[in-house]
Amino acid sequence: QVQLVESGGGLVQAGGSLRLSCAVSGIIFSTKTMGWYRQAPGKQREMVANMHGGGTKNYSQAVKGRFTISRDNARRTVYLQMNDLKSEDTGVYYCKMDAARDYWGQGTQVTVSS
Repeated sequence: QVQLVESGGGLVQAGGSLRLSCAVSGIIFSTKTMGWYRQAPGKQREMVANMHGGGTKNYSQAVKGRFTISRDNARRTVYLQMNDLKSEDTGVYYCKMDAARDYWGQGTQVTVSS
């Protein structure tokens, strides 16, 4: 059974930092593209960052220069380091694995107070 479990969300003041983690089990991890998405209230889910198994990284324009995606294949975990957080970064953050089908985590809430 494939499981993706996010952690690390919380409440932070604008300008602060958080580090999200997503631990994966039940499927080969190292070759898969992993992504972080977020959904703000009343808005569609959007891609924040992704990282291919080979190491290529992509970021949305909204977070480029502030967020960093990384992965530890030995720990089967993908991370999202979020710095200089802004109120518009508030939302539920999900990790996703691109496999024969997409697998999603349950989400973790990030709230940035201004």
